[in-house]
Amino acid sequence: MTEPRPIIALVAGEASGDLLGAALVEKLREHYPNAHFVGVAGDKMKAAGVEAWWDAGELAVMGLFEVLSHFPRLLKLRRALTRRLLNLKPDVFIGIDAPDFNLGLEIKLRRAGIRTVHYVSPTVWAWREKRVRKIARAADLVLCLFPFEPVFYRDHNVAAAYVGHPLADQIEQDEDPVAARRSLGLNPETRTVSLLPGSRHGEVSRLAEPMIEAARILSTRHEGIQFTAAMANERVEADFRSEMERVGFTSIHLVQKIPRTVIAAADVVLCASGTATLEVMLVNRPLVMTYRIAPSTYKVGGWLKLVKLTWFSLPNILAGEGLIPEVIQEDATGPNLAAGVEQWLGDEEAVVALKRRFKDLHDSLRCDASSKAADAISQLLENRTP
Repeated sequence: MTEPRPIIALVAGEASGDLLGAALVEKLREHYPNAHFVGVAGDKMKAAGVEAWWDAGELAVMGLFEVLSHFPRLLKLRRALTRRLLNLKPDVFIGIDAPDFNLGLEIKLRRAGIRTVHYVSPTVWAWREKRVRKIARAADLVLCLFPFEPVFYRDHNVAAAYVGHPLADQIEQDEDPVAARRSLGLNPETRTVSLLPGSRHGEVSRLAEPMIEAARILSTRHEGIQFTAAMANERVEADFRSEMERVGFTSIHLVQKIPRTVIAAADVVLCASGTATLEVMLVNRPLVMTYRIAPSTYKVGGWLKLVKLTWFSLPNILAGEGLIPEVIQEDATGPNLAAGVEQWLGDEEAVVALKRRFKDLHDSLRCDASSKAADAISQLLENRTP
């Protein structure tokens, strides 16, 4: 008997979606060894065997007005992708994150009779709650990374499943900063502050100056302290290095493409908001979260009351309380960030208590997420009616 050879289409945006997609493809192959995977993919998904029609980097855009500036290009890409998928008629389409791009695409495919899955719930529980109506039209199934999300969808009559977070399965808490420092060429015995300014050009351009200024301030207040920073790519490194020279503080060791080692090397991490805050929690390091978006985007969000969050970092959202400092927008200055880092450098008992909470949160997210997601997609495929 011939093995089924389903066609599975995926669209991932930016690095985090590429990681999720690659792990998912590997687990789906256990169900369907002969499956053909196509779509929009990053390097890791390509390595997992996805035929990439476009690169995931095409979708890495942030902010209301930033998206508007790229809108014609993204609209053209989505139209071309929609035509290609409608002609191909895959057995299932999986939109991985990138909701502003994927949900509209999913609606069109679902109307054409193609099963659709949205992997990674948009943060409708946090802001723009009315998007849940669009999700209900777009997805046969939403795969949720956090345990509180399916309850929200159940109240809105949307099929959703909690699968856990793949990063919680992949990352082990690291108790050996000395080994990480040594591997980065740092002094293994010196206290270390690691900087994670983000992966997108826009966020790095806004966060580089206050992060570098915070490092400069800390270097004047604490003898025997060193700094390292995770650089997502060559462009980010060039921009960050240029900003170091402008600020006049170049004593930061820049490292490309191994952010978890940079995290593990740290006593404290100064981190841009987003998935990186979850990675820091999982590696189990104290952190200060910071973020700046374009002032116009921030003002519009405030005017329209789009944001309903008490907390912005994933550790605080998961805990339901302020475990870590959050320094955002106009408050994200060098002195304020330095003060946040110093809270952890000067309070060992608080660090021990935080690490205990982080471990508990890590355990709650460890569910073999990629396997659960693949199982849910397989069930959707096998229950399909002719």
